[in-house]
This record gives sequence, structure tokens and C-alpha cells, in this order.
Amino acid sequence: MTDKNAIVAIYATHLDAEQGVKELERAGVDMHALSIIGKGTHTDEHVVGYYNTGDRMKYWGATGAVWGGFWGMLFGSAFFAIPGLGPILAAGPIVAWIVGALEGAAILGGMSALGAGLVGMGIPKDSVIEYELALKTDKYLLLVNGTAAEVDTARSILEKTSPLNARVHTSQMAAAGAR
Repeated sequence: MTDKNAIVAIYATHLDAEQGVKELERAGVDMHALSIIGKGTHTDEHVVGYYNTGDRMKYWGATGAVWGGFWGMLFGSAFFAIPGLGPILAAGPIVAWIVGALEGAAILGGMSALGAGLVGMGIPKDSVIEYELALKTDKYLLLVNGTAAEVDTARSILEKTSPLNARVHTSQMAAAGAR
């Protein structure tokens, strides 16, 4: 079994989240290990559209440039309309976890596809509630997955970017909670 270790940082704005991504990139953190999730639109915004170009999704709207920047740095992107959360944009490995949850009908006991994807990545169910609430209130989630050492390195970098909250989740913590 592969260890599942992650840090999840919550940022108030897309600029703050983007700064976190840039600092991780500058420090040489593997960009394949990063995911970002945020609200796609607000009810008062009018999305012009989404389209694909090669392996990149494009978004026209108030935050289109921001998401275009994330999608240029990270790998994989998606738009999801999740009941209870609304339109969510995501980039990075979290996309595969959400799609896997949807394809496998692995929606856990009333949990959203996003929640099931986070649990699949090793995030405890009780933390999923906190992260979904952050998204509902227009915050951004920045996740880094890797070995315990890689996640600890990411933690030290992200703490310097002043996230609202940054929490490390390890497979050892999950195993201890299951006892």
C-alpha cells in the first residue's frame, strides 16, 4: 500500500493561492504533486464558456486569467458542478481522484464527489467537511501530495505564504485514527 501524505492549505484569494503555487515551484517541488480547487463562478457572474486546447481547459469569465495561470503550471484540469458546492474548478491530481470517485460510484455516505476524491487522496472525512465549507465561502484549496518528507518541505514553504490554515495529513495519522 502506498503511503498517502498531503498538506492542504486554505487561501482567502486566488492571488494568495497563486503565490503559494509559485513559492512551491521556486523551491523545486514537483508540480505533478500539486492540486488546486476553487469556485468557478458566482451566481452574479456570467460565464462566457469553457473550451479545451490540447490538454488544457480554457475558461472565460471574471477569474479566467487566474485559472489559465494555474492550468499552465499544474497538470490536468476540470470543471465540476457539485450539488451543495456549485461550480468548482480544479487542477492537478485531485481531478483524477474526483473522476475516479464518479466513475467508481464511490460517493461515500452522502459525501460529494469532491469529498470522495479527497478521502481517496488520504484526507480524513472530518477534514473534508472543513475543506468543502472553505470552498463554499469562496476560498481556495492548495494540496501537495508526496512522501512524508516532501509534504513536510511543502508545509514549511506554504506556512511562509500566510494561508488561512495549513494542515498536514499522513497515512500514519489516518491509521492511528482508525484504531
